[in-house]
Amino acid sequence: MIQAGDGTEDLGLSALDVLTTTRAVRRRLDLERPVSRDLVLHGIEVALQAPNASNRQQLGWVVVDDPAVRAGMADIYRCGMAIRSAQIAAEGHGRTPAGPSGAASRMADSADHLARHLHEVPVLVVATIAGRLEGADVATQAARWGSVLPAVWNFMLAMRRVGVGSAWTTVHLFEERRMADLLGIPYDEVTQAGLFPVAHTVGTAFRPGARADTESTVHWNQW
Repeated sequence: MIQAGDGTEDLGLSALDVLTTTRAVRRRLDLERPVSRDLVLHGIEVALQAPNASNRQQLGWVVVDDPAVRAGMADIYRCGMAIRSAQIAAEGHGRTPAGPSGAASRMADSADHLARHLHEVPVLVVATIAGRLEGADVATQAARWGSVLPAVWNFMLAMRRVGVGSAWTTVHLFEERRMADLLGIPYDEVTQAGLFPVAHTVGTAFRPGARADTESTVHWNQW
């Protein structure tokens, strides 16, 4: 059982529950309740147990709970959102819009909600990996991202167990150098993998998400 000083307790979820109900949480982040540093450190401790390429352990974490720094990060994030929105609009130019599906519309609203309130999220975490990946071959990139992804997923699973939510966001990477300057990350030596809002969730009940039929995704013996 995990016990933090703020009364947070392990929810007692089974491994299967944690694996199937850990969701990207945006709207249901509690913006009022603080998140203790002990909880964040526990999540990172679990994250570091994930497998990584050649056991080189090249991950880094910038954990921000200072309101002024969070505000600066949120400004950069919203600039990234504007760039991505412009890309989406350009990609759709000249096409006949079919209209967003209900799920897509809800996701877009959720992303907009997070962007508007990011500065209010109690803790923001930036995960990093050593080196730059621009121009790297696919095998090198796969090894590097394969070192980050399991670790961050471990972090999110560990947080889910104690009623804390997060979401993997990447739009600030359109302005990665600005974020590096703000946080003192050596841009030429370190790649940022994503920005993760961390907060207790409003309610702790989450369901498995709607996914593609398993059989439609599996190819036996050949594609």
